[in-house]
Amino acid sequence: MQQLSVSRLFDGEQWFDNVSVNIDNCSVHSVVPAVGNIQSGMLVPGFIDVQVNGGGGALFNAIPNLQSLRTMLRAHAQFGTTAMLPTVITDNVAVMQQAADAIATAIAAQEPGIIGVHFEGPHLSVAKKGVHSEHYIRPLSAAELAIYARTDLGVKLVTVAPENVSPAQISQLVALNVIVCLGHSNADAATVQAALAAGASGFTHLYNAMSPLTSREPGMVGVALSDPNSWCGIILDGHHLHPVAAKVALAAKPQGKLMLVTDAMSPVGTNDTEFDFFSGKVVRDGSKLTNEAGSLAGSVLDMAGAVQYAVQQLDVSPAEALRMASLYPAQFLSRSNAGRIVVGAPADFVFINDNWQVLACWINGQPIYNAL
Repeated sequence: MQQLSVSRLFDGEQWFDNVSVNIDNCSVHSVVPAVGNIQSGMLVPGFIDVQVNGGGGALFNAIPNLQSLRTMLRAHAQFGTTAMLPTVITDNVAVMQQAADAIATAIAAQEPGIIGVHFEGPHLSVAKKGVHSEHYIRPLSAAELAIYARTDLGVKLVTVAPENVSPAQISQLVALNVIVCLGHSNADAATVQAALAAGASGFTHLYNAMSPLTSREPGMVGVALSDPNSWCGIILDGHHLHPVAAKVALAAKPQGKLMLVTDAMSPVGTNDTEFDFFSGKVVRDGSKLTNEAGSLAGSVLDMAGAVQYAVQQLDVSPAEALRMASLYPAQFLSRSNAGRIVVGAPADFVFINDNWQVLACWINGQPIYNAL
């Protein structure tokens, strides 16, 4: 039995002072009044990031193998991520297949922190492609469907543009246990609503690369904000959306339906200032990534930084910001008991100080990062 004694604990719902968490067989055995040496800091549920393109110098599209997954996880664990969906952006079928094989290998080996895969594209809108390669944007075909139908990939998430993927196809994906998100789309509100009715349940990086809210055509943004049942990922890096826009989303969506994502690229956890991206380059300027045309190209955001931004810039309560990083993504992914520190839950924890700096991180009770 392993024991962690801390001065503060957030269990996903409420705060406790001076408690000990006992860990047995990768899960929480008990939470009891503290005994022994008490570490000063906050023990909180591990962060769950559903959109991670890279980290530690590895970009999953560029080298879609198991080593890249391990490198990405180690980089993001420094910032509290204990579970992630490595993300494959729009690319050819061969890259998608290689990525799927790497994910399957990781899932079979119970690789720490790798819980599934996010295919962000290739069935997107050219008009809202962002930095995705127009060359690879295409309709859904049998080749991609065969990948999405696999049962060895853990959690499967696919982002589609609903003007290019029909309600019938969305229903087909949902029947294959795929979580369908909407994004990179110029669809009108009626098309978006039809996609939700067909089973789509989320929106990828709210506001970014989607048709805007206007007075007479609500667009994808309007539907996303007004729909009470769908989840929205938001990138709180200070570049992808204005703080007022973030506050609008917080006010509009029911509690529990906004979740923090990073959309992180390979420089996270490194000092890299540029990297190759398909046929071009992406350059880092402080906390901002842009391609050669000046368009945002993912982020160097980490989950601890996103939580800190929510608290300090948006006046979100620490408890709610932490839920946006852990409990709500877990609920979106139907991960039972994840995002909590309760008896029977996975022993996935982050230990942070009052400045939101990560001091240690555990996955299934095993230390994955330790700066204590």
